[in-house]
Amino acid sequence: MSKSNDELFKNVISHAKEYGFVFPSSEIYDGLSAVYDYGQFGAELKNNIKTYWWKSMVQMHENIVGIDSAIFMHPKIWKASGHVDGFNDPMIDNKDSKKRYRADQLLEDKIAKYEKDGKTAKAESLQSAMDEALKNEDLPKLKDLIVEHEVVCPVSGTRNWTDVRQFNLMFSTQFGAMAEGSDEVYLRPETAQGIFVNFLNVQKTGRMKIPFGIAQIGKAFRNEVIARQFILRMREFEQMEMQFFVRPGEEMKWYAYWKEARLKWHLALGTATEKYRYHDHTKLAHYANAAVDIEFEFPFGFKEVEGIHSRTDFDLSQHQEFSGKKMQYFDPELNADGKPYGNYIPYVIETSIGLDRMFLLTLVNSFEEQELSEGDKTDSRTVLRLHPCLAPVKAAVLPLTKKDGLPEKAKEIMDRLKLDHNLIYEEKDSIGKRYRRQDAIGTPFCITVDHQTLEDNTVTIRHRDSMEQERVPASELERIIGDLVSWKNLLGS
Repeated sequence: MSKSNDELFKNVISHAKEYGFVFPSSEIYDGLSAVYDYGQFGAELKNNIKTYWWKSMVQMHENIVGIDSAIFMHPKIWKASGHVDGFNDPMIDNKDSKKRYRADQLLEDKIAKYEKDGKTAKAESLQSAMDEALKNEDLPKLKDLIVEHEVVCPVSGTRNWTDVRQFNLMFSTQFGAMAEGSDEVYLRPETAQGIFVNFLNVQKTGRMKIPFGIAQIGKAFRNEVIARQFILRMREFEQMEMQFFVRPGEEMKWYAYWKEARLKWHLALGTATEKYRYHDHTKLAHYANAAVDIEFEFPFGFKEVEGIHSRTDFDLSQHQEFSGKKMQYFDPELNADGKPYGNYIPYVIETSIGLDRMFLLTLVNSFEEQELSEGDKTDSRTVLRLHPCLAPVKAAVLPLTKKDGLPEKAKEIMDRLKLDHNLIYEEKDSIGKRYRRQDAIGTPFCITVDHQTLEDNTVTIRHRDSMEQERVPASELERIIGDLVSWKNLLGS
């Protein structure tokens, strides 16, 4: 990471706290590692990102519906899904620092260093050996690679390592009133299984016909060995997932469709195309026959923000086997040979986006420190160039002064608009300082009420990005602001 990118990321994190977007959780008790709280503007931005996803996924598709499944689920679900036996990370401890690391991440950092130093052959050799060890779950081989390539602990600087061992990422807890008679259950590590176990419920009650999708937004929990890069990787996080059920044999057609559609969803926010890329998986999970990540260029490099996976019929087949309930769909339509499709277990195309990662992407992409100095006049501002639909506050209503009836007129306008939009009323400090505060939280429009307003009922709208101002009738504000922040500007594109 270059120094400029490092500084940018530090400034984004600092800005997020200073302006009420993200706080370290339990901060007055010295915090809790890799857990964060969303502040007053962060909660609004997060909800707007959810709304954008939900509207584009559910509201704009007649064959996709949404559910909200429980976090606590029957323990056998996680046995069927493979999480009990296979949801592990290879863990290694340094005996001197007492710090715990993921063995594969230590090796990935070493590969990155080799590449930075121009040692391409070494990087490729280590990558190949690590991939083979992970594929075969060869933990001693991972330890050998760490020793062979002289990987040191980032804290102690020593190479005094324990053996590598598997570490299950699921949080477990007791379910029941009495400890003696309680059952062990898990906090869900993903939201997808809540969709799969409700497949028949939704299909029958919604009279859904293949192809159709089920969408969900919800919390998931993973006891990460090491969490880093702010809210990119946390132990409590939120996912926006959609499982799209299709006929066997048609999955690659729909995989290609959703791969393209999901990238368009990201680019509609105005992000530069070169900031995104596809990363096709060459090593697939046991349940998949195709997988791709949509990656975004963060200050610390390209990282996954969304995955599109062709999961075959693995999940529904597993739940059919473990539950004893048939998870089949009766398809009365005819195939190319004119024969009925009959009963089959549908294949699934999954789109899964990390909401917290999308939040971080949005902050990073919109953050700008702008130099405005002219001649002898020194000036600058920090601005979040958020899309108006995502902005936490749609408009600020600002009386020019705190007297002469301007606050009363401003509050009258505020009362008219606040039913439809989240607004801020501010009367403290100069109008310039108030503009800067609104720039910093990404408010796209400021409505200034001045003495002319009392004469002709016009106000000034100041636009965040251009800083240009226009005079408009106060009676037109509902229409003007409504048009400027309408979801049609995103979903209609």
